[in-house]
Amino acid sequence: MSKNSPSKPYTTNTNPSDKWQERIAQIAYRFNRQYQNQPFEVPEEVQAMPIFQEWKTGLLGDRIVSPFWEIAQIQKNQHCLDIGCGVSFLIYPWRDWQAFFYGQEISNIARDTLNSRGSQLNSKLFKGVELGASHYLNYASDQFDLVIATGFSCYFPLEYWQAVLLEVKRVLKPDGHFVFDILNSEQPLAEDWAVLETYLGAEVFLESGTEWEKTIKTAGGKVVKRQLGELFELYKVRF
Repeated sequence: MSKNSPSKPYTTNTNPSDKWQERIAQIAYRFNRQYQNQPFEVPEEVQAMPIFQEWKTGLLGDRIVSPFWEIAQIQKNQHCLDIGCGVSFLIYPWRDWQAFFYGQEISNIARDTLNSRGSQLNSKLFKGVELGASHYLNYASDQFDLVIATGFSCYFPLEYWQAVLLEVKRVLKPDGHFVFDILNSEQPLAEDWAVLETYLGAEVFLESGTEWEKTIKTAGGKVVKRQLGELFELYKVRF
């Protein structure tokens, strides 16, 4: 696919009547456009917001990235699944961590980029990326020491995350951990960021930490560590 060609929507081999498919396709389309450097049309009042200017110049991403490695404490030879991985293997020091990387992603652009370049960086550690949504993981039960999911939980309602948590629990080893981030609705940036993302094509759900913890508990999980960032809050969960 050429850089300027239209982004294809997300497709999957799962049940086409799955009620989440429309939202998943919408989020995939939004990120495919970003990965292809396609322009976004937003109203002038949004363009005038400081957060839009930071996003446009790339500065915002550095400010709000969730340093999952600080809370995950990734160990050599661990088998790690990064859900919604984007181009994670290309930008984070997986080779320094010496951990085996597996990915699952709804953006076909990100999936294709990683699969074409990941093995060139390190064919031993890079185990490939599957195209698929978070609530249906294309991996075996009890396969991973660590599952990671950062930067996208806010695009889906808590009902969706109930299904994701059960899938994560399935693929984790009994002593494994799940590290993911939530949009902390009490942070000063949260509302402006939610407005920005809505105009970029991805509606944001502002949920309280209390509701998130109820959802985690319902799935059999327990938050064992937290780390608050400028926008997102990292959770480390054990099942």
